[in-house]
Amino acid sequence: MPVITFNAFSFLQKKLKKKKIEYSNVTMELKQTTRAKDLIRQVQLEPEDVEVVFINGKVASFDTIINNNDRVALLPPGTPGPYRVLLGFKNLKVQ
Repeated sequence: MPVITFNAFSFLQKKLKKKKIEYSNVTMELKQTTRAKDLIRQVQLEPEDVEVVFINGKVASFDTIINNNDRVALLPPGTPGPYRVLLGFKNLKVQ
């Protein structure tokens, strides 16, 4: 079973806090072959709540399989323009 470190940012933190789900440097155990979109559902978010998934600091597809020791972060839509370029997800489409 993969064990990951999970983080959510900005407005996602508020949504997760309301659901009493931890969101900052959380160690989580996942089922084998869990994809990023499966993790989004597991933390009770909708796919449209998340614009970008980072795995180990790189933008990843929602279909990317999460591996043991991965660091996974979720960002909501609405991140300001300059940060979009800096973080490497300018002009991404929500999946």
